Amino acid sequence: MDQQQRERNIAVLEWFDAIVFALTIVLIILLFLVRTVRVDGTSMVPTLENGDQLIARSILYEPQRGDVVVIDGYIEFGAPLVKRVIGTEGDVVDIDFEQGQVFVNGQLLTEPYISAPTTRSFDVTFPVTVPEGHLFLMGDNRPNSKDSRDSDIGMIDKRDVLGKVVFRLVPFNKFGGIE
Repeated sequence: MDQQQRERNIAVLEWFDAIVFALTIVLIILLFLVRTVRVDGTSMVPTLENGDQLIARSILYEPQRGDVVVIDGYIEFGAPLVKRVIGTEGDVVDIDFEQGQVFVNGQLLTEPYISAPTTRSFDVTFPVTVPEGHLFLMGDNRPNSKDSRDSDIGMIDKRDVLGKVVFRLVPFNKFGGIE
């Protein structure tokens, strides 16, 4: 093997090493730092649409009121959920279904993100106190969201939160951060 061939082989191996290293870094990021999620359904309209592809930050995340989060599909409901945090542990959540207003700890929530007032109730009686280690979640499309108002979903254990939705990848015309 001549010198030129040896140099070409070394260059190819260097490129191969660089590609393997880059793929390893991307894999580590996707497995431990962020997750990609696809919205399934219309419960988060107008904030998110069916089919939106999202990125959720998962490492060192503590859910806060107002965050849009992804819930693990291993909950009793059986499918991953994308919902908004309305109450955290110790919060008292009350809903006036006649007026369509949501209160947390006696304070009326300002909710510019919802599609319609909260007039749809399920089988949960209000007010409710969010237990330790749990969250009260609702979709932004209040008339069409199965969420913590329904005992089938109920309060969500914080350990089932996969992460906070921070970015929309698809559709490209709505590419960007999520509030």
